[in-house]
Amino acid sequence: MTAAEIIKDIKSRKYKPVYLLHGEEPYFIDLVGNHIEHNLLSDAEKGFNQTVVYGKDTDIMTVLNAAKRYPMMADYQVVIVKEAQDMKWGKDDDKKGIDPLLSYLEKPLPSTILVFCYKYGKFDKRKKTYKAIDKSGLIFESATLYDSKVPAWIEGFISDKGYKISTQASAMLSEYLGNDLSKIANELEKLMLNVAAGQEISLKHVQDNIGISKEYNVFELQTALGKKDAFKVNQIINYFEANPKNNPIVLVLGNLNNFFSKVLAYHYIKDKSQQNLARELGVNPYFVKDYELAGRSYNYPKTMQIISYLREYDLKSKGVDSTAPHGELMKELMFKILH
Repeated sequence: MTAAEIIKDIKSRKYKPVYLLHGEEPYFIDLVGNHIEHNLLSDAEKGFNQTVVYGKDTDIMTVLNAAKRYPMMADYQVVIVKEAQDMKWGKDDDKKGIDPLLSYLEKPLPSTILVFCYKYGKFDKRKKTYKAIDKSGLIFESATLYDSKVPAWIEGFISDKGYKISTQASAMLSEYLGNDLSKIANELEKLMLNVAAGQEISLKHVQDNIGISKEYNVFELQTALGKKDAFKVNQIINYFEANPKNNPIVLVLGNLNNFFSKVLAYHYIKDKSQQNLARELGVNPYFVKDYELAGRSYNYPKTMQIISYLREYDLKSKGVDSTAPHGELMKELMFKILH
């Protein structure tokens, strides 16, 4: 089931006695966990019937003692373990009765809704605990969203809120913010406060409200590098140097590494039709022309050399064999890329 389907079932009062929400993408785990926390019980019921604990501050017996209580003046009680990856999970023993958690999961109390929010990694599917939850409750794995899927996710998120977004705007957001869905959702929420409901969110809205300069941003830098426009590259780098908080070197280097890694992939692709390049590179068709241009400007050996430079300057930016200011490092790097 998807996160949306689980929430739909919860809204329809179709509950499971145990939920294991696990995986590398925390956004969907938080989405489901927060919905259960804030919406399953009424405010009046929460006082006696809702327990929220954190994995590093609790243990299995505390969780089980809470789960075994009966609800007071309500049909259900809710027990939520946040950051459950930090909790010690017990022995997961074969012998019946030795592991209290396993014993509970095999016969969970139907009036308790027990939720484990296990983030930043997958729960071990070989464990009997996992198998017991799978049998008696519901397991949701929150997988990391591939970069190429982020623009479509942004469009869906915006659509659910009653807005529209242009292809260029969703592509830029994806390129600028990466695949951190929590960060993207937060930026979109702020963006929608400045756009009238029903209005299409444009590239200009993104540039004006998310701190992306119209002329001096990492995408314009990539375009300028692709054209080998040294004057424009230096203009942008000087702007970055003057505005380091909005353009941290780690973000710039990360984006450039992603860009030139795709330029490298471009050289391997035989079918260079726009549709195939977009699919193979995992980018929006809107950006394909940038990779075509860069591919013509930098042959395969030069692209390999650039990626090596990016790794070298990433280390230098972290103080390895260099104490130069970040602005100076960026200028050195741009010179090496262009020449």
